[in-house]
Amino acid sequence: MLELDHFSHGWLTPVMAYLVSFIGSALALRCVVHARSSDWPAGWLATAAVSLGGAGIWVMHFTAMLGFSIHGATIRYDVPMTLLSAVIAILVVWVGLSIVVRGRNEFVALPIGGAVTGIGVAAMHYLGMYAMKTNAHVEYDRTTVVVSVVIAVVAATAALWFMQHVRGLFATIGAALIMGVAVCGMHYVGMTSMHASHADHQIGGGIDPLQLVTPLIVTVTLVMMMLMVVVGLAEIDERSTREALPVRHEPRGPSATTTGAWPVVTDVRHDSPSWGLRSSSQTEHRNRHRHRLDSDR
Repeated sequence: MLELDHFSHGWLTPVMAYLVSFIGSALALRCVVHARSSDWPAGWLATAAVSLGGAGIWVMHFTAMLGFSIHGATIRYDVPMTLLSAVIAILVVWVGLSIVVRGRNEFVALPIGGAVTGIGVAAMHYLGMYAMKTNAHVEYDRTTVVVSVVIAVVAATAALWFMQHVRGLFATIGAALIMGVAVCGMHYVGMTSMHASHADHQIGGGIDPLQLVTPLIVTVTLVMMMLMVVVGLAEIDERSTREALPVRHEPRGPSATTTGAWPVVTDVRHDSPSWGLRSSSQTEHRNRHRHRLDSDR
């Protein structure tokens, strides 16, 4: 058996992987909050899927994989298969979010959405592992694989529940911290199912992991910055709209005019229909008075 090292760069890769997962989860949570109040929720759900599936899960996976090595073996990556795993991660998160957010019965939609998302995330993980090409013979422990899939389903269900119920800033941060732990935990549990031994076959194609670093960092940085700008502008616009709403100060009691409060000016045509009724009653009273005077004459 060959020795597997999941932390060949020390704590750098797991810390970076967790940080990326936390940021992606936090952005996804805020996107779903805006989807609830938006006239176009589909756009926010797609943005949340890119944030969680693309950044929070897929980027986390390959950031952690940069610290993975097999002693005595060479590792390369199949680029098309790697990109396909990213598409799967985004799609399954989008499907799960759509099921939960648009479902009428949460007790039914949440387990279904969690199962779809969790199984999809596990499929992304093992497809990403399949994209890893090595001259060693690789096997997986089935029991550990099943445990990692169960963790993925539970973590996905919890994440979707957070998406439905978390709204405040501090609650978002707390939920994102938990989601980051769940995603990273699923990854490293899944990695423990892997065993490698010597083999004589050669690697067919693929690129070195270090060749993925530069395009991965550039792409992830641009996408994360774009998502932060989109969410940040939405937060600012929502706060400005909330602060711009008019505040009405109604006078209370006979002494209200002496408290220094600003008087409320209302439109007779819209806000005070009783004024119009009072005006018509006064007109009717004058007409009756004239009729009485005419009769006396």
